[in-house]
Amino acid sequence: MSEIRQDITTNEWVIIATDRAKRPHDFVKPAKPLPPEFDPKCPFCPGNESQTPPEVLGYRQGGPANSPGWWIRVIPNRFAALSPREASATPKREVENGLFRKMDGIGKHEVLIETPKHNLYFPNFMDKQAEEVVIALRERYLALRTESNIKVVIIFKNHGDQAGTSLLHPHSQIVATPIVPQSLRRRLATATRYFDDNGGCLYCDLIQAEFKAARRMVEDGPKFFVMHPFASRSPFETWILPKQHSACFGHLDIDSTKELGRVLKRVLGKIFKLLGNPDYNIVIHTAPVNEEEEDYFHWYLRIIPRLSMMAGFEIGSGIFINTGLPEETAEALRAVKLQ
Repeated sequence: MSEIRQDITTNEWVIIATDRAKRPHDFVKPAKPLPPEFDPKCPFCPGNESQTPPEVLGYRQGGPANSPGWWIRVIPNRFAALSPREASATPKREVENGLFRKMDGIGKHEVLIETPKHNLYFPNFMDKQAEEVVIALRERYLALRTESNIKVVIIFKNHGDQAGTSLLHPHSQIVATPIVPQSLRRRLATATRYFDDNGGCLYCDLIQAEFKAARRMVEDGPKFFVMHPFASRSPFETWILPKQHSACFGHLDIDSTKELGRVLKRVLGKIFKLLGNPDYNIVIHTAPVNEEEEDYFHWYLRIIPRLSMMAGFEIGSGIFINTGLPEETAEALRAVKLQ
């Protein structure tokens, strides 16, 4: 019989379709062929720096900015979702006919190019490269959060067509917005109610409960806890949570930032080895800028392999159907051995 499970962090419901559930190995697909190491038409490949906006951050082996020699590079997104024009000014807000609200779409949208190699994916990075990608993300988070009128900084990664990527070259994105998304507001409201009712952090208690249950735990490290959530929205959805309470990704110390890079590399490596280079999204859920010091929220990173598609029922109901049991997918990922 199928189960309807509630996500304790949002109070939303998910259907775990056990009657048509797939075993973990049923999600395995042949790995897609790798593109070439260098693509002369790719604006993110070294030597093509003039095809992108001027960099705002570069980790490089000497040489001037916007030239080859870098191993990580951050640039404004040429096709930005938000306009940087007058980003320091107060966005103009209007209401039409007392009902239709709008405001200027100002903010910042940046791309972090993770490697000079067009075909080198995160699970295959050297540890130092994985560490420094996360260090660079943190550095840009801390810079963007200080800009006036920025309410939240959203960090995400799209890998593969089904995840919404438009360029194959490995990259992440950072968007600083003057609004707080409702999905984050729901997480904050749920965490606040739990804190008020129980006097503690929902996510800290969730880590302890999942550690005790053990069935959905993927990895328990010194600084981070990795699990498949009880009410996973999709097969192999994976959360990486800091074990030290913090509402803000940017508050990581440098050692923890490096450790997160290694953990993310290892977890993605297991997903790649088991599932064959699946398309996936990564998103970091962190508190809005003016709530970074609060006790009730706890930042975390989500990996969502794109093994199923949203269809009419999900669109019509807002309820996701998951055909992979989190207990089984976590067990399968725990069993993966990396060389």
